Amino acid sequence: MSAIVARNLSKKYGSKIALDSTNFSIDAGRIVGLIGPNGAGKTTALKAILGLADFDGELSVLGMDPRSQRDDLMKDVCFIADVAVLPRWIRVREAVDFVEGVHPRFSRAKAEALLAKTQLKPGQRVREMSKGMIVQLHLALVMAIDAKLLVLDEPTLGLDIIYRKQFYQHLLNDYFDQEKTIIVTTHQVEEIEHILTDLIFIQNGKIALSATMDEVAERFTEVMVPAERAAGARALNPLDERQVFGKSIFLFDNVPKAQLAALGETRPPNVADLFVATMKGAYA
Repeated sequence: MSAIVARNLSKKYGSKIALDSTNFSIDAGRIVGLIGPNGAGKTTALKAILGLADFDGELSVLGMDPRSQRDDLMKDVCFIADVAVLPRWIRVREAVDFVEGVHPRFSRAKAEALLAKTQLKPGQRVREMSKGMIVQLHLALVMAIDAKLLVLDEPTLGLDIIYRKQFYQHLLNDYFDQEKTIIVTTHQVEEIEHILTDLIFIQNGKIALSATMDEVAERFTEVMVPAERAAGARALNPLDERQVFGKSIFLFDNVPKAQLAALGETRPPNVADLFVATMKGAYA
């Protein structure tokens, strides 16, 4: 079952094309990394999914049209933006009271359990918090909502590495199940790679890659090649080549692994290297 289906999704801001007849689908019960450089169209795509921006084309989110059924859709959707905007006067317990009063799927017990793992105190005001503490409060409030679709736009911005790792660990172990779908956008690709089931690269308003992580591992191969075999590797039309410690590392798409193993040491590429190589191809 598809949680999201986009067909010819298009959006312009004046003469700027943000989404260019984009097509993609996301199955329910998946964790999807939506990765792209600044200005690629990922934020516009998220706004369309959340009913925050009009668009041309077709878009179904949880079986609903976000333009005409946004009120119903938002009952099953949760969104964490890259900037947590909370009133500076509000206290932690007041924020919990507010969300409990406005969202039917909010669990006060879960929010309090999440907050108990932080340094935050019930009577503490937002103006007394560091940026990282504000993000922790925002995450605790939103993660306590039992949503079918969770959209995370740079969710750990402002957190140090310990809290970033704890957040993704909690997301995977305590929040995610086969009934939930999660979309994550981040520039810290290496931190989410281990939790992803699917990958979407977007560039210039178009999808540059859409695949499961299993498909990525099967399709793409990196090979570390000594200098005397580099010419043979280049003859196989690699997607990318880079130099490390005097050796060449080539990235190949759909070249038989046995053939590549004859050139040197093979391994699956990490998402960051695959992304850089894909973007190079888009700009070439």
